[in-house]
Amino acid sequence: MSLKKKALAGVFWSALEQFGNQIIGFVISIVLARLLLPEEFGLIAMLAIFMGLGGALINSGLTQSLIRTENPNDEDFSTVFYFNLLGSVVIYGLVSLLAPFIADFYNQPQLTLIVRVYCIVFIINAFAAVQTTRLSKKMDFRTQMLVSTPSLVISGFVGIGLALYGFGVWSLVWSRIAQAIASTVQLWYWSKWRPLWLFSSEKFTEHFNFGFKLTLSGILDTVFVNAYTIIIGKFFAPAQVGFYSKADGLQMLPVRVISGIVSKITYPLFSEIQNDDIRLKSVYKRIMQMVIFLVAPTLIFIAVLGEPIFRFLYTEKWLPAVPYFQILCAAGILYPIHAYNLQILNVKGRSDLFLKLEVAKKIVLLIVLAVSFQFGIYGLLFGSVIFSMMAFGINTHYTGKFINYTAWHQTKDLLPTILLALFSGLIVYGLDSMLDGLKFHDFVRISICGLVGGGVYLLFSILLQLESLVELKTLIKRKS
Repeated sequence: MSLKKKALAGVFWSALEQFGNQIIGFVISIVLARLLLPEEFGLIAMLAIFMGLGGALINSGLTQSLIRTENPNDEDFSTVFYFNLLGSVVIYGLVSLLAPFIADFYNQPQLTLIVRVYCIVFIINAFAAVQTTRLSKKMDFRTQMLVSTPSLVISGFVGIGLALYGFGVWSLVWSRIAQAIASTVQLWYWSKWRPLWLFSSEKFTEHFNFGFKLTLSGILDTVFVNAYTIIIGKFFAPAQVGFYSKADGLQMLPVRVISGIVSKITYPLFSEIQNDDIRLKSVYKRIMQMVIFLVAPTLIFIAVLGEPIFRFLYTEKWLPAVPYFQILCAAGILYPIHAYNLQILNVKGRSDLFLKLEVAKKIVLLIVLAVSFQFGIYGLLFGSVIFSMMAFGINTHYTGKFINYTAWHQTKDLLPTILLALFSGLIVYGLDSMLDGLKFHDFVRISICGLVGGGVYLLFSILLQLESLVELKTLIKRKS
């Protein structure tokens, strides 16, 4: 199969998986949010950093090294498999020992047992990390969809069932464990790959030399991405952590759906053309423009409609999360671009520069956090918007050098789309204010404003002949 056909097939199955799973997950989250309290979500959100660290180590840079390696064999895969498995056991042991200290830090005694049970997913997921990597290497996203969707459904049934029987926060814990078990069992069944009884020190050194820098970068990123949750959890009530977590999760939903469709194929796709800088720049630019064409208006529209959306989906008890949500939407617009810029470094084999950029960004984030914390929780949130813009400049530094696509050039390509999305958002804001004054139902407000805003955005995109719209139409025509 040609590269183009593989990419288009990847987009199709990745899109099907993303849309299906996000819709299912979204419905599950709505039901659970109505059954559980914000503080119960807050307790789980406090563990996000530990789950993220475990994920960064288990889905380590070694698996990324496997994807970029040309023709890896069973010796490569088996070596990484056993290293990940051993690492997951060590990580789980350390987290279990630290559980009482984690509970003391947040002043939440019940976290000790929650941590020790919840983090079992480290070991479960380690059994399937290489299987997932092999499927991604082959761009076999159809099989990944056949695994992830049933796993999510099983997780939902477990979580909702336990919540209905009054298990509270434990319904979220066992839901996550059920999803990990279901996913791992299916991946072993569908992938047909089994590790050999061997461990090559030579192969380990080869993958480790590339991957450990990515792992360190992932650890740094996890710590600092969750810095807001840590600070809010330490200095504010669990309910505030729940509000922040729900706002962040809903804000990331369209980003994950839209950018996730493409993100799953970009790394293996970029890897196949890593030595052709002109082609790599062309593909990168087109992907970036298409994603922002969809992400920017979506985030702006849902930010404007935050109040009716939260009240309609989650009920009145979640309305304090609305201002958090609106601010986070502004920070989320550039999220996909950060990831794509860093992927260029990975496919070029420069994980050392990847780590260097991560360190630089974390230093900047520490400064932003130190300043913004002085202004309370809203200061922290506005600080995240400022940091997102600063991180864009940092992430594009080496992209400009490797493929001659600087921050300035990327900004010029993205700005028309973002400005048009803002203009359409102003129209949505005015219309929603009028409908609110006329006491229209929340669902009606969301529907009318969404249709009008989307229509205005699409109309002006056609009139202005936005490059991103042209690329999106070309992709759709090729697939059909």
